[in-house]
Order: sequence, then C-alpha cells, then structure tokens
Amino acid sequence: MTFAVPVKPPIEAPRRAPPGPAAGIRLDGVEVTRGGRELFRGLSLALGERRIGLVGANGSGKSTLLRLVNGLILPDRGSVTVNGLDTRRHRRRLPAEAGFVFQNVDHQIIFPTVGEEIAFGLLEQGASKADAQAQARALLARHGCAGWESRAVDALSEGQKQLVCILSALACGPRILLLDEPFSSLDLATRLALSARLAGLDLQVVMASHDLDLLAGFDRVVWIRDGVVAADGRPDAVLAAYVADARAAAALDGEEPA
Repeated sequence: MTFAVPVKPPIEAPRRAPPGPAAGIRLDGVEVTRGGRELFRGLSLALGERRIGLVGANGSGKSTLLRLVNGLILPDRGSVTVNGLDTRRHRRRLPAEAGFVFQNVDHQIIFPTVGEEIAFGLLEQGASKADAQAQARALLARHGCAGWESRAVDALSEGQKQLVCILSALACGPRILLLDEPFSSLDLATRLALSARLAGLDLQVVMASHDLDLLAGFDRVVWIRDGVVAADGRPDAVLAAYVADARAAAALDGEEPA
C-alpha cells in the first residue's frame, strides 16, 4: 500500500530575523582525518547562495562536509563558521542555526510517535513540555499533517518519515537546512512531492544528492572528489564536468586487462 505525502501547502520555516553580515557558511583550511584516512586537506569554501548542491562519488566527503557544518564532526585543523558561530566554540547552538536531515531516517528518528520526535528539538532549546507539544501540533497542522501527533512512526511510509525528519529539523527555526541524500530510498512520486515542498523554503538549503536533475535548478553546485573541490560554480558547468568524469571512469573500469 502506498501512503501519500501531502503535497500542499509547501513547507514554511518559522520566521527568523534577517541574516547579518556574518551569515552563511565558511570553511577555512579545514583538515579532517578519520581512521588514518585523510578526508579533507586544506578545504576552504564560502557558501552563501540560497540553494547549494553537493555532488561526488560515494565516500568523496559530501556527508563529512555537511556534518562539519552542523558540528557533528569537528575539524582537526582549520575552522568552520555558521552564521558567525564557530563550530568548536558554539557547538550546542548549531542545531538551531543549521538543521540536519540524515540519509537514513532510522538514523535520525529516536522517538516512537511523531509528536515526540518533532517536540524533541524544542525541548532541547529550553521550551516547556506543554509549549513544545503545542508548537509541534501547530507545525503539523500547517503542513497538512493534523492528527499525526500521536501516530506511531513505525506505521508511516518512508516518504512520511522523511517529511517528519524535515519538519523536526525546521521546528527550531534554523536559517540553514542541510540534507544528506534525503530522497535516495523514495519512489519518484514521493521525491517530487517532497522536492516541491523544499523549493518553497525561505532559508538556505545545502543538499548532497545523486539526483542531478534536481540539482540542475540550484544556484550553485560543488563537486567534491577525494577530499578536495574538483569543480565549483554554475550547475550546468559543474554537473556536465561531473558526468563526463563519471563516464570516463566507467569506460576505464570496463576495459579488459592487457
């Protein structure tokens, strides 16, 4: 049985004050090593566009980059700032600035009911239980999900779970939404419905994705390869280079050994 994700209204993030002069994401000379493997070496980026896509092969560093921005990973060297907040010094404040949506919803959802899941971030920010529950109910109602508060998460479809994860990330009113392959396990209709919702967000979105058609409509695409920036700029140019490189690699893989 297919469970539909409500298509309208589009997701609306809670209103925030206009961004100041330090708004955006900056990585300066970032180095990250895990398990003896160098993931980033001297990575520097300034990310200020409204819609930014990240592309690259599996293991290239896309997920690590998103986790650096959210403070889930700290750089071994260099610095990361998010709307003026250094991720080392202001780690606890980052979830309210940069909401994060994991690729696998089961890695993100920790509560048995939808209402509890959405209220959790608000509780972490200091809201009372009553206020957090009321805000969660209001958020669900605004997005066509009235009555979901007491629904068991296990009874939801994958698309509905992904929607709950997105709403949970937005509940705290971030100015940035980070998404790590959010549609990889969804069918086409569900992907299109959620993509339409995300398109209406009045905040910065940084998304790692293999869905090149979706990223073609973004403002900027960054191609990460082996821990460095292989290309960065307009989607048409960067995606064309990325596809050409992938085709060349596939052709080499298909060659018979001499």
